[in-house]
Amino acid sequence: MKGHTDIALLSAAELRRRIEAGELSPVEIVEACLARIEVHNEFINAVVTLSTTALDEARDLERRAAAGEDLGLLHGLPVGIKDVTPVAGMRTTYGSPLYADHVPTEDALVVRRLREAGAIVLGKTNTPEFAAGANTFNEVFGRTRNPWAPALSAGGSTGGGAAALASGMVALAQGTDLGGSLRIPASFCGVVGLRPSPGLVPTHPADHVWDDLDVTGPMGRTAEDVALMLQAVCGASPLSPVVQPTSGRDFVDAVRRGPAEGLQVAYVRNPTGLGVDSEVERVCRSALDALAADGASVEEIELDLSYAFDAFLAIRGRWMVASHFSRRDRLDELGENLRGNIEVGLSVTAEQLAAGEQARGRLWQEMGRLFERVDLLLTPCVAVRPFPVEQNHPDEVGGRRMKSYIEWFAPTFIFSLSGLPVASVPGGLDAGGLPVGLQIVGRPQGEEAVLALAGRIEALHPIGHPRL
Repeated sequence: MKGHTDIALLSAAELRRRIEAGELSPVEIVEACLARIEVHNEFINAVVTLSTTALDEARDLERRAAAGEDLGLLHGLPVGIKDVTPVAGMRTTYGSPLYADHVPTEDALVVRRLREAGAIVLGKTNTPEFAAGANTFNEVFGRTRNPWAPALSAGGSTGGGAAALASGMVALAQGTDLGGSLRIPASFCGVVGLRPSPGLVPTHPADHVWDDLDVTGPMGRTAEDVALMLQAVCGASPLSPVVQPTSGRDFVDAVRRGPAEGLQVAYVRNPTGLGVDSEVERVCRSALDALAADGASVEEIELDLSYAFDAFLAIRGRWMVASHFSRRDRLDELGENLRGNIEVGLSVTAEQLAAGEQARGRLWQEMGRLFERVDLLLTPCVAVRPFPVEQNHPDEVGGRRMKSYIEWFAPTFIFSLSGLPVASVPGGLDAGGLPVGLQIVGRPQGEEAVLALAGRIEALHPIGHPRL
């Protein structure tokens, strides 16, 4: 078992190198991940539907490689797919009783690209109903626990993917991010999550085709892992009208080269004005001190983005209605959280939407002015530390009782409005031994610089793995 454990916790990039060197096979890696699932998943509840063909697929990859076929970028790497993303022949429930027995006939575009790159879909990972929520639980599969402290939340809505990565059940995880769904669980579970620029990884199928708020993206144990997966799944498709340029871009090379010389970063302690847990703040400052000692120029600035709070609520409300328009006559069959979000969206006025769009434009312009003098912006990723898994959300932020249940993840969702690339990388461990994520915001189409800095930060502050 020890050998399995060691293999399953290697980075995806290292696994890929060992496969190419003939030191490991896809079958060995899949077996190692399945062993971790068998031991830990019953309690952690990260993988909710397991592939019945993963080992056969691994054997087929081995045969093809032996026959001289070129190895794909993700050859032999087991990946977890968020249970809102269709996988052909595999139950995809969206975390909703409405779709508890739903089995798609076609892969989502991102799944197709993962397979084409040689990845092996190991299973589906847990999510709130239709990914609506920053804590991972639903009526179909229950709650996902944090591998670092199973009594606590793994975050959401890609909580199953983050927990599976941290516990060695998969090598890579696919997820989505509307208001922080890749970044929040990455922060809580001590992995790296990237919200890419809208359209860099096209989303298909989608109920809301012209969506520029919710994105599909990668999660991994390291920045290089995330870059590797992003390289495999990015690129325009005629299936989606929202696109970003990819020609000549090499995300993996960017991480390996590291940040540019003379890097200038700005740090904002409390961008929303709603407060930050003191221990979260301490860990982030420690990471910044290490970054400054490593040669980066780190400047703390004041930046009040509180005006984006109501803007996000209005635009998110419209998104909820647009994305669930076909289910508007079945609201009473949806869970309380999702139903409530749709009902709030139905009450949003044209004036509120217009004000939200104006605020969104102001945010874009303000970030543009900031990036004229700095390369990247850093903030705490989540304003609180992981809270008890039975709670749907925390009650306080920075010692202040919340007025709205979403205030605790405002530092992530305000930057969703910007359309900029944003990542969470572990900045260190708090006094209780729990991971704390540092959020990195980049320039337009600046994923390379974001991932390069994430790689440097994780190297300066390695946190290890949870002791399961």
